[in-house]
Amino acid sequence: MDIRKIDPTKMADWQIAEACESDMKPVKQLADELGLLDEELIPMGHYVGKVDFTKAYNRLKKRPNAKYIEVTAITPTPLGEGKTTTSMGLVPGLALRGKRVCGAIRQPSGGPTFNIKGSAAGGGLAQCIPLTEFSLGLTGDIDSVTNAHNLAMVALTSRMQHERNYTDAILKGKGLKRLDIDPKRVEMKWIIDFCAQALRNIVIGIGGKMDGFLMESGFAISVSSEVMAILSVATSLADLRKRIGQIVVAYSRDGKPVTTEDLDVAGAMTAWMVKAFNPNIMQTIEGQPVFVHAGSFANIAVGQSSIVADMIATKLADYHVTESGFGADIGFEKFWNIKCRLSGVIPNCSVVVATIRALKMHGGGPRVAPGQPLDKAYTQEDLKLLNAGLGNLIAHIETVKKAGINPVVAINSFYTDTPKEIKAVKKAAEAAGARCAVSRHWQFGGAGALELADAVIDACEEKNKFKLLYEDKTPLRKRIELIAKEVYGADGVEFSPTANEKAKKFEADKKFDKFATCMVKTHLSLSHNPTLKGRPKGFILPIRDILIYGGAQFLVPLAGDITLMPGTASDPAYRRIDVDTKTGKVKGMF
Repeated sequence: MDIRKIDPTKMADWQIAEACESDMKPVKQLADELGLLDEELIPMGHYVGKVDFTKAYNRLKKRPNAKYIEVTAITPTPLGEGKTTTSMGLVPGLALRGKRVCGAIRQPSGGPTFNIKGSAAGGGLAQCIPLTEFSLGLTGDIDSVTNAHNLAMVALTSRMQHERNYTDAILKGKGLKRLDIDPKRVEMKWIIDFCAQALRNIVIGIGGKMDGFLMESGFAISVSSEVMAILSVATSLADLRKRIGQIVVAYSRDGKPVTTEDLDVAGAMTAWMVKAFNPNIMQTIEGQPVFVHAGSFANIAVGQSSIVADMIATKLADYHVTESGFGADIGFEKFWNIKCRLSGVIPNCSVVVATIRALKMHGGGPRVAPGQPLDKAYTQEDLKLLNAGLGNLIAHIETVKKAGINPVVAINSFYTDTPKEIKAVKKAAEAAGARCAVSRHWQFGGAGALELADAVIDACEEKNKFKLLYEDKTPLRKRIELIAKEVYGADGVEFSPTANEKAKKFEADKKFDKFATCMVKTHLSLSHNPTLKGRPKGFILPIRDILIYGGAQFLVPLAGDITLMPGTASDPAYRRIDVDTKTGKVKGMF
């Protein structure tokens, strides 16, 4: 399919994907072009495969790293600002400039896929394909995460029931010791990969003494699981196994942590994850390789494609484009201070995606809601609204610069953007110390991203002065304060009594110095309050609790009110998804 013949203004994303999928490269060809050996590719059908990370990395690890490009964004509207679309346009744009290039994006969660946000494959002529496989489970990684996580909950609740029913002598005869788990200090919930608000808080174990242990419980969304976080940050299969064994599932009545290793379930959990550990390989519409691995939201998790995907991609390509979740205040911040810290791979530049639509919203524009028509303020020239919202863009540029990374602003252009509006954004971005390029990849694919590709190539040739925001020895509360002030723009931090007490205990134990700080915060504002748009000032960041992810080795401060289980909207995407029963093809995905 010649993509120049496709007009994305007249076709839905799934129709564009379907039209382009007839010309997809077989996964074997993708692997050959990338330089993978036959024994390093694990085909999962004609067009999707996995890469045996251990075999491939052991062969390639002494190669120099590719130019490493991270893609982030300004604070998005609820519609998103096109980070994946930009990534899937930049990759073929770099290829058109003669670069050997690949990308890495996150696997979509079933929650947003069937709700209001869509499957995050990109859009228009800048997509990852095949779309149906990408959107509906791919190679089963999220299913593996769900099963491994829920197996830990099975082990926990079964152990609690048996400890209640049996004496110490009987337990000993079964090779068990009493863990004396406190039902009020269970740290994990069950998980499911949908937005199911009705399952947030439940009671389990109703019935007789053989029907489980009666207690309060609940569900979170699968991609918020610590198992998913471990998949994102593990650097080897041995590292994965070790981290899974350190997951703290609950605490005993005398306050001792109960891990998956204590429950004798860590090995079986890892068995579920062996296949999932290997990154998936797919392609852009124009045939460049894309790694798809891990699938966590940045507002409630680490929000990155996996470290192993980037480790292998930076050895195979000359340029590698990786995406972080949501805006630079959360996705980039975690890329900067968690992913780069753990992987040791240092970026050459960061692309900050911005839309004029979102900047107008940050300037005080009318409410933007999925499924609702955009107000004319967003489709007609309005320099006053736009200029009022530019502070949000500048805040994100400054965050990238604080990391010592070269920023490139990508104006993800809509056909309604006017020359004066584009000029205003460019002027503000350049005044803030960033390169700025207009990119029309949605409409024209890689050819529409050439200006952006040139800016990225130029930025990658300039040396940066990468530095982490805090050192390992920095106390937890000081880390949180640095993130709040330097990244969010807060005046300070207020800890609840619970959070403050936990922080003191973590700071007193030196083993937690190596734990990363993984903030949980709304993605809809630089602050903790999703209604505060633009560049909020004069606010105090409230920390209501701090969770511990012993396996991922994260300390997780919770800023404001946020749930690990999103809700399904009144007009979800699943209403428009169906199957053509004559061809078996799925239609209506976006």
